[in-house]
Amino acid sequence: MTPNTAFADRFTTRLARLGIGAASLAVVAACSGDSASKQAQPNAPAAPSQGAAPSVAPTGKVITIEMTTDEKGSSFSPRDVEAHPGDVLKFVLVTGVHNVHFLADSNPGAVGLPAMSAFAQLPGQAIEIPVTFAPGRSYYYQCDPHALLGMQGHVKVEN
Repeated sequence: MTPNTAFADRFTTRLARLGIGAASLAVVAACSGDSASKQAQPNAPAAPSQGAAPSVAPTGKVITIEMTTDEKGSSFSPRDVEAHPGDVLKFVLVTGVHNVHFLADSNPGAVGLPAMSAFAQLPGQAIEIPVTFAPGRSYYYQCDPHALLGMQGHVKVEN
């Protein structure tokens, strides 16, 4: 074996080991079922925050709210909705990249607000939020990166 051939053989063997190791790592990561990958599920309902009110089973209607970015800007449509405990708010991505966030400081005194959602990135992707908030008031929500551009809304929860 010449010195160049020996080097090439060692180099090829190391590359093969590296490739197998990287592939194994990718398989393990994909199958791990860690909580980060569960949080990124596009249709998973947002988890309630700490101190949440008792959960209400989704028994009412599904209220669809579209999330859009176009030449007019970024928006929720409809922007303001009325809901009842047991309804589900279904935020559907039309265009752009958006999330839904019910901020605690914009909803003073509210308990049971859902956690900030993951970002919807694919058209048709949905974020479903069960209405478990206390009735008799309105709740503010926003898309975090587009809130200052007017991507905000309200849900009025009725009895």
